[in-house]
Amino acid sequence: MANVFAVHSVGNSIATFLQNTYPASSGGQDMPACTFDLLSSGALADGVDDTAASSRVTLYLYRITVNEHSRQQRHAHAPNAAAAPLSLDLHFMLSAWAGNALDEQVPLTWAIRQLHLHPILDASSLSPEAGWHSDEVIQIIPAELSTEDLMRIWDSLSPTYRLSASYIARVVRIDPDAQPDARPVVATRLAYGSEAVSSGVSS
Repeated sequence: MANVFAVHSVGNSIATFLQNTYPASSGGQDMPACTFDLLSSGALADGVDDTAASSRVTLYLYRITVNEHSRQQRHAHAPNAAAAPLSLDLHFMLSAWAGNALDEQVPLTWAIRQLHLHPILDASSLSPEAGWHSDEVIQIIPAELSTEDLMRIWDSLSPTYRLSASYIARVVRIDPDAQPDARPVVATRLAYGSEAVSSGVSS
């Protein structure tokens, strides 16, 4: 179970995981310096500096869809809840920004391999602000984007195309806010013949 911070928590957790596990060297060779960041639409539209000394790999949430297989599925910890949790799929684009081919391709290749080797985020890997349940898991799977869809995304942004890979994080279940056990008591005026009395009844 999670609250409305869940969507941001997933993206932030993926970027943090990649940053914390990025190695200084691989295969006996030094890795290019690189930072991993979760970007908003506005930040990406403003452009990312690819002339900096270090390369940068960005994670951008470009689409949110309702998971069609879990649309009305009750959570195991709240099977009798009045409303089913909202089940979402998060569509991310991982992009590399660098001034040369080596610094662009090596960190992105490493990140793709890292997500291939570690495709599951459990509660211990997810940032805590979303209030994840201890048995919650998010699966990260590669997503195939058509050339048309990919170009449509980049055409809507100011930067020109950058080398990218797309992923879906699923299933992100967002629970409804806690509901009161009973409806609030309201004052109701009841009339009996010529007398009228006020009493508290449950609406």
